[in-house]
Amino acid sequence: MSHVSLIARTDTTGGTRELLDQIDGAFGTTPAMFRAVANSPAALRSMWGSFTALGEGTFGPALTELIAVAVANRNSCEYCLAAHTGLGRKAGLSADALAAAQVGDADDPRTAALLGLALELVEQRGHVDDEHVERARAQGWTDAELVELVAHVALNLFTNYVNVALRVPVDFPVVALR
Repeated sequence: MSHVSLIARTDTTGGTRELLDQIDGAFGTTPAMFRAVANSPAALRSMWGSFTALGEGTFGPALTELIAVAVANRNSCEYCLAAHTGLGRKAGLSADALAAAQVGDADDPRTAALLGLALELVEQRGHVDDEHVERARAQGWTDAELVELVAHVALNLFTNYVNVALRVPVDFPVVALR
């Protein structure tokens, strides 16, 4: 059972209603995570604003979902793992690619280096070693992309913590943690 109320889109007004309408339009439904976060209009603005801004970044949907899957698995966030696995499938990723991403692996060495750095950010709470950064740089990741990766990891930590700490019920097909 969730530790917070799940706010129905139809029970809100003003800016919160506008954001939940946007989210509902994007997903075809209002996922439970956003309904939980709607308890704080400021948090909802922050979360949706970050999703929107990073959606316009350089990584594209497939890489964004691989990062999210890796971070979710590392944080044992069943909600985010389920949601981002489904979104990854919609972005054209195979079940094998998504399963590999759960543990930071990828067939493409460039992607694997970035996922490795993402997991190092999570594990070391931002205190990454030179080796992981240099491995990513050796695969051609730019300064702008490294900064964007940190932003993606931070957003995923936010969503993971909301879902785990507040026990938001999973409303996507469940995926086993690895």
